[in-house]
Amino acid sequence: MHILLADDHEMVRDTFAAYLQAEGRATVTSVPDYVQARKTLETKGAFDLVLLDFSMPGMNGIETLADAIRDFPQQGFAILSGTAPNHLAHEVVAAGARGFVPKSMSAKSLVNAVRFMIAGETYIPASALDAPPAAKETAFSKQFSQRERDVMGGLCRGHSNKEIALDLDLQEVTIKLHVRNICKKLNAKNRTQVALMARDAGFE
Repeated sequence: MHILLADDHEMVRDTFAAYLQAEGRATVTSVPDYVQARKTLETKGAFDLVLLDFSMPGMNGIETLADAIRDFPQQGFAILSGTAPNHLAHEVVAAGARGFVPKSMSAKSLVNAVRFMIAGETYIPASALDAPPAAKETAFSKQFSQRERDVMGGLCRGHSNKEIALDLDLQEVTIKLHVRNICKKLNAKNRTQVALMARDAGFE
């Protein structure tokens, strides 16, 4: 097995690579972001499977995944995530990915899932099979553009402007502008109040 692993956390890359090498006897190429993943695919060609972290620099959620699948039609992709809700697994597969892999998986389960996907099957963890569908748009969320929702999600996770900018592949000054607009729409004094109001409204 030849796997391309893209994740911005070095510890995750090292741990998953060790799992795949030791348990699956795989060859693993690791990169820290989506831009490097694309460059690697362009220069080295197809891998047996590409594992992409859902929240890393250069990734803009399902949109980026769909772009990757379109640009590399012969390549199989799967999403890695440690924080995304289970219902996202269904959206990932609907977009054309071979599966959704939680970072909490054991070494043996990870290798089995990877082998399953390389064989051309679709992998969704059991915990996601009965997950409720994504929440419908609410009166609260309708106030904001999709990008503002993305930024607000980062605020709810306690991320700094710099971290949100990296996650969304935007300039930090752009994030500041979005935060200012969100505060204005909610009549909130600061980012902490925005996060509290969003959580109270059931925003995810």
